[in-house]
Amino acid sequence: MRSPLQFWVRLGLAAAVVAAAVPAAQAGEHVVLKNGFEVDCVRRETVGDKVRLYLAGTDNYLEVAPDSVVRVEMVPDAPVAAARPVTATVVPAVAESKLTHEEMHTMLSHAGTEHNIDEDLLASLVKAESDGQVRAVSRTGARGLMQLMPKTATDLGVKDAFAPEQNIAGGTAYLDQLLTRYHDNVVLAVAAYNAGPGAVDHYHGIPPYHETQVYVARVIREFNRRKKAAHGAAAQMAQAGHPAVAHAAQAR
Repeated sequence: MRSPLQFWVRLGLAAAVVAAAVPAAQAGEHVVLKNGFEVDCVRRETVGDKVRLYLAGTDNYLEVAPDSVVRVEMVPDAPVAAARPVTATVVPAVAESKLTHEEMHTMLSHAGTEHNIDEDLLASLVKAESDGQVRAVSRTGARGLMQLMPKTATDLGVKDAFAPEQNIAGGTAYLDQLLTRYHDNVVLAVAAYNAGPGAVDHYHGIPPYHETQVYVARVIREFNRRKKAAHGAAAQMAQAGHPAVAHAAQAR
């Protein structure tokens, strides 16, 4: 049975190795739109009558009307953008909505429990793949929150890749297959999710692709960030004598 701690330890040990191949972070922008949607981007670009917001922490960009931008704020240390814009993912303007935190948590928790995969690992993949954009579509045809290719989605029984619950279920099932293939080596499974298992097998490890190296490092950072945040929150609750934490401590 897979242990959440096992995932964290594997990722933590690999973080220094992968991070060494990844460029340092750069400044970005926090953009607020009229409809209340907010997005972090590494840069903006005007193309025709649209403005492209290249999303931070993913290979996607969002196209919006120029007058829909209400405010732009500089943000330090934004994640590095993908080095190959030709493979960047396009997010249609109609896809500016995201799931609520509660909705995402419920779906990821259910999928994680079904496949015995840490919810935070799934959330980290969703962040890296689509930044939580429900209707993200790549130029190669990958769709939805976990960017499923049509054939992969069909093989996994996903009828509508834009349906969040189906997409997460399919993406989690695929990750489960990769974890089984690589004997629960999370780093190799994540690399294969991005570059394909053929590339990982050929290079006997993380392929020497800049995009894949950045992707793996991004997932590792996000996963560790989530675990550290959860640990810090639990510590604060324990210090405050929160009943749930006290009960858990007594049960050990």
